[in-house]
Amino acid sequence: MKGIVLKKTARPAVKAKRTTRQPPPDETRILRLYVAGQTPKSLTAIANLRRICKEHLEDRYVIEVIDLLEKPQLATGDQILAIPTLVRRLPAPARRIIGDLSNRDRVLIGLDIPEQTRGK
Repeated sequence: MKGIVLKKTARPAVKAKRTTRQPPPDETRILRLYVAGQTPKSLTAIANLRRICKEHLEDRYVIEVIDLLEKPQLATGDQILAIPTLVRRLPAPARRIIGDLSNRDRVLIGLDIPEQTRGK
């Protein structure tokens, strides 16, 4: 009796794709900016965020500026460890950007701004 030889064929490796959901361009973003008083860094972060939103999101955003000197208990809800911190609440998943938001490219990526509008 002859043995049967099964030939093994190489199967392509299946990689799990890491997908991030790109929000539709017309979806409203809800942003919370945590600051501590009227420090230069806080004021810079507020100005940078407003400018970026105005340029790239038109009227599809809501900014909540939360002063932790006035309401420190609000820091625990979004797990704020450093200030200023921008938290994108919607669309999910939530994202955090720490600093004065002067690195425009990092902010645009964190807010899921489509690439075609980044060069504007």
